[in-house]
Amino acid sequence: MAFRILQGLAGGGLLSTAQAILLETWPPEQVGTATAIFGLGAVFGPTVGPTIGGYINDHASWQWIFYVNIPVGCLALVGTLMYIRPTPSTGKDEPIDWWGIALLAIAVGSLQTILEKGEDEDWFAQPYIIVLTVAAVIGTLLFIWRELSTDHPIVNFKIMRHRSFSMGMITSFVLGLGLYGSNYVFPLFTQSLLGFSAQQSGEILFPGGLFTVFCMPFVGIMLNKGVPAQLMAVTGMILFYICSIMLSHSTLSSGTGDFFWPLAIRGIGLALLFVPLTTLAIGSLRGAEIGQGAGLNNMMRQLGGSFGIAGLNTLIHIRQAVHRNNLLVNITPYNSALTERLNILVQGFRAKGRSVMDATQMAYAAIERSVQKQSLLLSYNDAYWIVGIVMLCAIPLVFLQPFVKGQKAVADTH
Repeated sequence: MAFRILQGLAGGGLLSTAQAILLETWPPEQVGTATAIFGLGAVFGPTVGPTIGGYINDHASWQWIFYVNIPVGCLALVGTLMYIRPTPSTGKDEPIDWWGIALLAIAVGSLQTILEKGEDEDWFAQPYIIVLTVAAVIGTLLFIWRELSTDHPIVNFKIMRHRSFSMGMITSFVLGLGLYGSNYVFPLFTQSLLGFSAQQSGEILFPGGLFTVFCMPFVGIMLNKGVPAQLMAVTGMILFYICSIMLSHSTLSSGTGDFFWPLAIRGIGLALLFVPLTTLAIGSLRGAEIGQGAGLNNMMRQLGGSFGIAGLNTLIHIRQAVHRNNLLVNITPYNSALTERLNILVQGFRAKGRSVMDATQMAYAAIERSVQKQSLLLSYNDAYWIVGIVMLCAIPLVFLQPFVKGQKAVADTH
């Protein structure tokens, strides 16, 4: 627990800092490409992570999931020391808003714990979930009050006056929901129902990540050439919706070939989503606002992922019960198809030397397993469908942001 907290403290600001450095140092005409390169890590990492994690899980001990970060961290440290130069600080004498930091940690920490543990603990049936909910609500309200009343806030809510950034926060939340939510559902589906190993599930996701990698630089180039970010973002949302609908028609006989094109379409859609949405969100910010905006934007994407995973997990459990009840309606002695199937199973078990009573019980147990698998399959298909609908419903939000061409949008950051 202590080391996980240390990991969060050390890594919490990496994405925001890296993005702020890019936006403040690259020439305006190249910011689209720079943001696209940055997006490779932010989007490609969660996509290929299951592949690496699956291989480690199948071929090594679980500790190596953490050990693999050591060489990567060392490489990042060397690169930082070689290429990142300190810049003069204009606010080094300003006081640090420790109260704001503490209230933000309480609010977000409580919320994350609720989302991660709520489904397993039957939500508000556990007293500590209720306590954390109260802490999250009160912490959030006090944090907002603190940041609006202090002269040196840790989070400057005044940047919310930019309509493009405010709408961008919501679209980033939706992006996180779709990205992390779908990455959560797919391995569960393939491993629990199709019998794939962790490595096989990761390998299926890998080609989609390659499509993201190959398309991301072209997205940056199109932004630099003046292609409207809104059009690319909307196209990405539509592609994400198409992928979700294709996956929602999965069956228990689906194989690796059935998932290639849906995940490839999703990979292209993610490339068209990440950079344009980031550009739209922070394109109207200036100076110190860029770092603040990048941090809030990344936080909203992470929160979207947390809400997406928790929401989809709850949805799967609820829909599984609904589908099970619907399927059990057909489990009656008057259903000729069921009777025929049951007799075949009984005869098969009796042929293996079982008594009539044992064979009948085993046949009913087999029918029960079939009902469970079918209800779970339908629940996962519902989850895919919901993710697609959420992405589609977010399209109007994109058009609420100022409609500017890509090059002007990225140039405005300077």
